[in-house]
Amino acid sequence: MTYDRLVCANCAAPVSEGRCPVCRASRERLQQENPWSGLNPAALIALLAVLIAAVVLLAHQTA
Repeated sequence: MTYDRLVCANCAAPVSEGRCPVCRASRERLQQENPWSGLNPAALIALLAVLIAAVVLLAHQTA
């Protein structure tokens, strides 16, 4: 889960901004649970495209 769209129940601000101690604690907990949570969907798609291109290039070289 990404925290960029979560809203804090304590201060009603986005958790990613970390305005209150509850936000900062939640943000830290989410980052520790999943290091990929800080990446936005566009970055994940770009990473996937690079990996697919690398696999295709490797398969082409070995064939």
